[in-house]
Amino acid sequence: MNEALAFDHVHLISRDARATADWYREIFGGEITAVQENLRGAPQIDVRVGGATIVIRGRRPGEDPAQTKSMQHFDGYSSHEEWGIDHFGLKYRGDLRAYCAKLKQKGVAFSVEPWEFKPGFVLCYVTAPDGVSIELIQVAD
Repeated sequence: MNEALAFDHVHLISRDARATADWYREIFGGEITAVQENLRGAPQIDVRVGGATIVIRGRRPGEDPAQTKSMQHFDGYSSHEEWGIDHFGLKYRGDLRAYCAKLKQKGVAFSVEPWEFKPGFVLCYVTAPDGVSIELIQVAD
């Protein structure tokens, strides 16, 4: 184990950095910790969620990012048709199904509804802005 390394952040590219940062703030209770209006030609906003930082950068002049495809669900398994980062996960402490019901009331879409992957292990996938997939995980203590 390399103790000199620690996880720092997830970096997203967004069509609308401000709206995406607000989504993470409103949906997951994130805290906007830094805003740079013009970093190399684009806004960049840091949002702290669950102790981790999500860096959200807008489109730079001349960029034409490809749209990410959201997670899909087949017979209890998730599937993604692209190489690279598939999703990132957040651990939820509590009743994940009840939490997801609250998220749905806020208009959150799920590409994979909550289901019991194995005894005591419930998971689902939220569709975030810009086609980002977020796995929410409830693990029995």
